[in-house]
Amino acid sequence: LLFLAGFGVKAGMIPLHVWLPEAHPAAPSPISALMSGVLIKVGIYGIFRVCVAGLGPPPLAWGGLVLAVGAVSMVLGVLYALMQHDLKRLLAYHSIENIGIILVAAGVGMISLSIGRPGLAVLALAASLLHVLNHALFKGLLFLGVGGVVAACGTRQIEHMGGLARRMPWTAGFFLLGAMAISGLPLLNGFVSEWLVFQSLLLGFHTSSDTFVRLAFPIGGALLGLTTALAAACFVKAFGITFLALPRGAGAAEARESGVLMLAPQAALGLACVAIGLFPGPVVSVLARLAGALVGAPPGYVGYEEG
Repeated sequence: LLFLAGFGVKAGMIPLHVWLPEAHPAAPSPISALMSGVLIKVGIYGIFRVCVAGLGPPPLAWGGLVLAVGAVSMVLGVLYALMQHDLKRLLAYHSIENIGIILVAAGVGMISLSIGRPGLAVLALAASLLHVLNHALFKGLLFLGVGGVVAACGTRQIEHMGGLARRMPWTAGFFLLGAMAISGLPLLNGFVSEWLVFQSLLLGFHTSSDTFVRLAFPIGGALLGLTTALAAACFVKAFGITFLALPRGAGAAEARESGVLMLAPQAALGLACVAIGLFPGPVVSVLARLAGALVGAPPGYVGYEEG
């Protein structure tokens, strides 16, 4: 429990998240991208190395706790994000939401190990690791895009923006790409990892006779679906108010497109989001092997097998 709490503070899971929404707005946008894409994932790394596999086969209650914490984090994270008017705080709460999705998949993997389903555990843990990678890519893209917007407008408040798609078309396009990826739309990387999380929940429910699994997994799947829908609604709001319609402030009216040095990293991250979305097989295969090694599966074991 102390390990989970310590790593959970680092990861920003609810209820240990209070530092994260305050730190992101205070940091420069490139640092926010590193914090969200790399720093909070150190906590996830610790949870994987210690809590998932480092202390022996996890008991069912231990996996259930991680699943429950993840479910609460993803739902409350996206609900908090919907209430924000500061773009960087909005993205910070979405980091909490995505940490919740990662923990849900990790919890499914731990429960699968406890009930003797290593194939399902490999699938769930690979989905969790893939979402770690995907979140680093699309959240880094979004934070860098917001950094360009804040530099151009001089404010983080979306009510003082508007009409930026005409003045900053490249930034608007990259932000839209990141928003679509984090919302789990098909052909982008966020869809792949969230779909694998759904698959692990559905397969676990379908193939297990354990009462706890048949109760917890459908609830987890329903909450994941709700979270995905609310995330899409949040980014429709964020993109529409920021980039569409007419400028609502002097900074937005005078905004100019970011320079090449600011756009090039966004282009690289956007390309990575598209590449994993279109060709996920090689990445999923590598992560499945890593997940298999983590849980002690035979060498070359790469996924779920019925029975």
